[in-house]
Amino acid sequence: MQNFFLPASELQHHHALSCKAPVTADISALAKPIAIMALRSLYAELVLYPKPGLVSLRDNGSHTDMTATTFFRSLFSLRHYFLAMANAGIGDGDFQTLKNLGIVAEQQMLRATHGVNTHRGAIFCLGLLCAAAGRCLSQGVALRAQNIRAALLEHWGAELLAHSNAALKLIANQQTKSHGLQVAQNYAISGAREEAAAGFPSVFELALPRLMQSLDQGRSQTEAQIDSLFALMAHMHDTNLYYRGGVAAAEFSRQSARAFLAAGGTEQTDWLAQAEHCHREFVQRRFSPGGAADLLAASWFIYQVQQMPLPPAYA
Repeated sequence: MQNFFLPASELQHHHALSCKAPVTADISALAKPIAIMALRSLYAELVLYPKPGLVSLRDNGSHTDMTATTFFRSLFSLRHYFLAMANAGIGDGDFQTLKNLGIVAEQQMLRATHGVNTHRGAIFCLGLLCAAAGRCLSQGVALRAQNIRAALLEHWGAELLAHSNAALKLIANQQTKSHGLQVAQNYAISGAREEAAAGFPSVFELALPRLMQSLDQGRSQTEAQIDSLFALMAHMHDTNLYYRGGVAAAEFSRQSARAFLAAGGTEQTDWLAQAEHCHREFVQRRFSPGGAADLLAASWFIYQVQQMPLPPAYA
């Protein structure tokens, strides 16, 4: 299983860390709604159906080691983490602070799920976005997508790049057991660390615009999220797919998603039947685009945060 903050071999040295970060008292109350929206985003991703190969309330998708109940346990374990990350952003926390909080959250998740990796990718990407939203609040900046992305890159961009380069060094020296890093090595593709170092282009330039386009066209929340998920599947390099089935799995996912979108996405009158057919095809092959699911949750988070009521000073 992949750890985005530290190599798995180093996790044992951080068991005593606690989810605490410096907070500016006068704006810290705004951190709680951010954390709630992060949890709601993960819940929205879980209950969304049909998602090709992914766990939902309907079925376990391509997974034999996790159910919706596993995800609910994981969500409950993360209820303090996103608040701590938002407060870290408000309190001008450095990247090491964010890493420490992420390490603790991963350990709490694994304890809650008895070792099953349900939300490791989401801990990384959603946690960073919570911190970036908190940073915007501390600077008196409105919670708009471009501001959140800018805050992430301006405050932690250099360290995220160094974090990505350190992971690449582990790959070059063949010193990692991480599934994601092994995939990056074997197939010469980028992963979650590179995505973060670039300011999550798959979220801000792909999934979020597609989500908002579908909503503007009158699609429901479910339909817009399905369109956004398929847009991610059609374009991104999902290390989960490469790990499960190599290049063939990744190409099958891209072609399936592109065909769905080319036919009109959820604008089709029979979109639900088409998406369910795609889901069955993925389950039959045991493919699961977990990376796309994480970034869908991140995109829905950004959409929600932009609607968050703020004092007039943030206009």
